Amino acid sequence: MRIHPRLWMGFVIWAGYVVVIFLVTKLMGVPYTRIGATAEETWKGAVVDLAVAAVLLAITTSLLGWWRPALFERKRSHHKWPIFVPIVMLLVAFANLVNTDWSKFDASFIFALVALGILVGFNEELMTRGLVLTAFRSRLPEGWVWFISSVLFGGMHLVNAALGAPIGSTLVQVLMAFASGTAFYIVRRVTGSLIWAMLLHGLWDVSVFAVGHASVGPAIANILAPVVGLLALAVVYWVITGTDEKPVDVGASEARLAA
Repeated sequence: MRIHPRLWMGFVIWAGYVVVIFLVTKLMGVPYTRIGATAEETWKGAVVDLAVAAVLLAITTSLLGWWRPALFERKRSHHKWPIFVPIVMLLVAFANLVNTDWSKFDASFIFALVALGILVGFNEELMTRGLVLTAFRSRLPEGWVWFISSVLFGGMHLVNAALGAPIGSTLVQVLMAFASGTAFYIVRRVTGSLIWAMLLHGLWDVSVFAVGHASVGPAIANILAPVVGLLALAVVYWVITGTDEKPVDVGASEARLAA
């Protein structure tokens, strides 16, 4: 790695990302409650800011030289069975897509949703369970790495309230994001790659926006989503135990520099 990870870098990267998302979305002038209502408002309110942030994240990762530790585990989890939770999440996402009336979407709207899914999966995973996780692993035990990175992932959604979302629903979203972030963390630990978490995350968000815009039946997936989150929290211990994923031996590096 070009630059050794430090704990404080994770917080700076997280704060920088949140500020960029907030400022660009604010400049586009689309209230959060209108995102997903029309193709134009989805492009302006949820794709432009993510595109800007994606470029900045790619530049940051390259300058730091953290692509490998951000995207791949050195060792996968000893326990593979917790992957059933992300699989259930995948099935819920498909249920959302099936429960969507796609006739209410034109080509521009569908492209906007696809772009949103690709960008949100890339951005939020690379930022929280990629760069932030790499920075935190330089000092913290893995249990704290999972917990704090998941808290930050949930906390970043508070910006939605500043963009016009009701505070009550935003707080629920924060809690749900903490739990769903745990499911994405499980994907990384079990598969050994953040890429699968990016794909699941993107599909999940597309399905949520789609069914929220044009549902054709009872929102069964809305009932199952909290269950998935609770399951993720219940099994995450087994993908953390025995983990030693420090990206560098910081103590040894500092000793060499001092010598």
